[in-house]
Amino acid sequence: MKLECRVCKGKLFSSPIIKFNNIPKGAQIFNNIPSQTNSENELNIYQCSMCGLIQHISEPVPYYKEVIRAVAYSNDMKKFRLKQFKEFLEKYNLIGKKIIEIGCGKGEYLELMNNYRVEIYGVEYGEEAVNICKSKGLKVEKGYIDSEKYKLKHAPFDAFFILNFLEHIPNINEFLKGINFNLKDNGIGLIEVPNFEMILKNNLYSEFIPDHIFYFTRDTLSTTVKLNGFEVLEENIIWNDYIISMIVRKRKPIDMSNFENFKIKITNALNEFINNCNKNVAIWGAGHQALFLIFISDIKDKIKYIIDSAKFKQGKYIPESNLKIESPEILLKDKVGGIIVMAGSYSLEVAEIIKSKYPYVEKIGILKHDGIELIK
Repeated sequence: MKLECRVCKGKLFSSPIIKFNNIPKGAQIFNNIPSQTNSENELNIYQCSMCGLIQHISEPVPYYKEVIRAVAYSNDMKKFRLKQFKEFLEKYNLIGKKIIEIGCGKGEYLELMNNYRVEIYGVEYGEEAVNICKSKGLKVEKGYIDSEKYKLKHAPFDAFFILNFLEHIPNINEFLKGINFNLKDNGIGLIEVPNFEMILKNNLYSEFIPDHIFYFTRDTLSTTVKLNGFEVLEENIIWNDYIISMIVRKRKPIDMSNFENFKIKITNALNEFINNCNKNVAIWGAGHQALFLIFISDIKDKIKYIIDSAKFKQGKYIPESNLKIESPEILLKDKVGGIIVMAGSYSLEVAEIIKSKYPYVEKIGILKHDGIELIK
């Protein structure tokens, strides 16, 4: 038995945090005839030593791909879901958009979603449940997301929801990545699972069943979805603290296009400063920022030398150039028309030193994030 977390692949603590003996094989297994056989099934619950997720590592129940809801919803739950769905759709601009329920059972929540102007679909593995959905006129396909590239028929979707089903899924990483794969950019999701924090608080040991592979806290659910391509927008505890409700969004690359604009702006500012000093310019600072800008702005052939007070850098050359790093004392014998200070948070202090010790320097400029500030 491999003691490895199903989510982060870290090591589980070597001993179970709790053990149960003589438990039923599953919460949805019922016999047509009585049986006197004593159960010898064990359920050992472990915790990941890395991400903290509570889980069991036994084989899942044979029907784990199916959503089985004994009672669709009470009147109170119906009112709650209608209000919740309406707020979800309106807040995230999903009216008129294409949405799918992952693990839709017999279509109980799809029918509620049909109260709103959305294009609603479902996916469900249980064949009987799928047939019931279709008999109701619901757009449901038979399937189960078992890989990162699993393709749903009507993808891509603007949003998804999965209600009290994720905790049943053994291949949870592939499952969540597969959902992600079927979403549009900025796709939104509503995920709900039983709240282990409430179970722990109230010592509800009867909530441990073979059907539930995972027991999520807000922290471990957040970690799980983040590891599988989502960012968390909202976390709420609902339904008398029994449920963690989380709104997630498909992660997309950070837009850094504006960096190019700032690169052009800095390059122009550096060249303007250098040209105004008749190219008789030194740079003060041999840190990573200065080295990067010297190369990226292509000014290394326009600089006389670099000044730095760090003795271990003095007398050496920066990579791939003939630019030498000098001690500040060089300014006593080799006068320059201007100095560009690239010393980060020390830049103003350096500029004051230049003004005090080397007053002949006509132009002093401090590198800022958007240009060069002239010091008078």
